[in-house]
Amino acid sequence: MHRSGWSADPTVGELQLEDRSSLRRVAGLSTELADITEVEYRQLRLERVVLVGVWTAGTAAQAEASMAELAALAETAGSEVLEALIQRRDRPDPATYIGSGKAEELRSVVLETGADTVICDGELTPAQLTALEKVVKVKVVDRTALILDIFAQHATSREGKAQVSLAQMEYMLPRLRGWGESMSRQAGGRAGSNGGVGLRGPGETKIETDRRRIRERMAKLRREIREMKTARDTMRARRNSSGIPSVAIVGYTNAGKSSLMNKLTGAGLLVQDALFATLDPTTRRAELDDGREVVFTDTVGFVRHLPTQLVEAFRSTLEEVTGADLLLHVVDGSDALPAEQIKAVREVITDVIKESGTPAPPELLVVNKTDAMGPTELTNLRALLPDASFVSAHTGRGIDTLRERLAEMLGGLDVEISVLLPYTRGDLLARIHADGRIFDSQHEEGGTRVHARVPHALAAALSEYAHAGTGESGE
Repeated sequence: MHRSGWSADPTVGELQLEDRSSLRRVAGLSTELADITEVEYRQLRLERVVLVGVWTAGTAAQAEASMAELAALAETAGSEVLEALIQRRDRPDPATYIGSGKAEELRSVVLETGADTVICDGELTPAQLTALEKVVKVKVVDRTALILDIFAQHATSREGKAQVSLAQMEYMLPRLRGWGESMSRQAGGRAGSNGGVGLRGPGETKIETDRRRIRERMAKLRREIREMKTARDTMRARRNSSGIPSVAIVGYTNAGKSSLMNKLTGAGLLVQDALFATLDPTTRRAELDDGREVVFTDTVGFVRHLPTQLVEAFRSTLEEVTGADLLLHVVDGSDALPAEQIKAVREVITDVIKESGTPAPPELLVVNKTDAMGPTELTNLRALLPDASFVSAHTGRGIDTLRERLAEMLGGLDVEISVLLPYTRGDLLARIHADGRIFDSQHEEGGTRVHARVPHALAAALSEYAHAGTGESGE
């Protein structure tokens, strides 16, 4: 198949994009029963949907932006958005989320449009989901379930799949339910087997059995994720001990993090105009203009009201942020509310860093997609974010300036040292040449005296030889 603009040898990202495109859902095809009340377990099906939101605080523009984001999430999950409703309330209705009158109006919209699913812009309780479904008579999905579904579609690595499965089960456990008598039907003792005297009895109901199985599966997944976290920590420790500075690329989903990383490193990562295209952290090494080597890590994107289940499940992945020397915070400049994006990302990062107990790395704000902004928007954003770098990963504009700022900021993190290295430690001298900047070096009887600026990790490795210097270590 001919790929316009692609090289003869497609990158991993291009192959992933082709695989993802070939697995889109086909509208109108479903194995589910038409009457949801007959279904014991429901697979998430998103085909023709109506969106509904409750506007409790903020401006009208913020409410509309939230619904536009919900529409983008729904489309990323493979659905067709037919209609959207917003209701102004002090707080969501505890019974049906939107109130009985609005629920009846929603039922009319569902009938008119022929929708098969309603998506609510919030996390609904199990009781709210059940009550709203009884009124609208089609399946109701909340924002959390929608985001979890997208993550499940996009996870590719073993760790990513395990993290998403755990998050889905944590969400599903309190919402597990069925209709009719099937879920309350009891099996005999030992699930119906003839266990002998004293072992026959009512046993568990079907829903109790299913909950127990889910808990067992969750415990197994947690063990697997802990083991994978150990491997990830080992790799991170090895990178840190190399003395090469690490930069974590963070930001809102679809801000262009992967595109920017491709531009900085030539990594060939998957780039897709969709929310949560990247779930698995990717690490690549690159060289800055001053010859300094840097390790870049592309991380999962954040979103407003990111489900707590996902934050917990992806904690080992998000810890890539805490171990970084610098955060490259990417913002979509073409978004209607970029300040809201920045706030949402910083909230998640603050939580992760607080949990880890490590100090927060310095942050460099990068406004991306400037090619999609008008002159007025660009001027306003420059005034709002005076310390940010403005780039376009698509056209390459501003990338050279960004590289210079990266070199400058990473240089500021270095430590000035003066050491006397024995001739037997040629390996350390080689690392100073590779990762540091040497001001002066002299060969003496006891070894090589070196005056240089080096990264913090390398300075720690050299500390035992600093006492032989001139007392300049740590200047």
